[in-house]
Amino acid sequence: MADVNYPNLIADLIKPLVTHPEDVKCSFVSFENGVTKIKASVHPDDLGRVIGKKGRVAGAIRTIAHAAAIRNKQSLDIEFLSNED
Repeated sequence: MADVNYPNLIADLIKPLVTHPEDVKCSFVSFENGVTKIKASVHPDDLGRVIGKKGRVAGAIRTIAHAAAIRNKQSLDIEFLSNED
């Protein structure tokens, strides 16, 4: 099975949700103890849209990314941040 580019997958999930899609940046942070850590940063005005009410949108993004990771027998940790200047 082909490796999944998790930062691109997460960015593709986030971009339709935000008003500033050009500011969406997802990057691979580290791989330790079998967990791939991804940092997703968005425009400060869009952080609430990405997290959602009671974290539901962020949870849905994590669920979809986790489903892709399970197929490759991997584990993901996604951190959502605002990319303030």
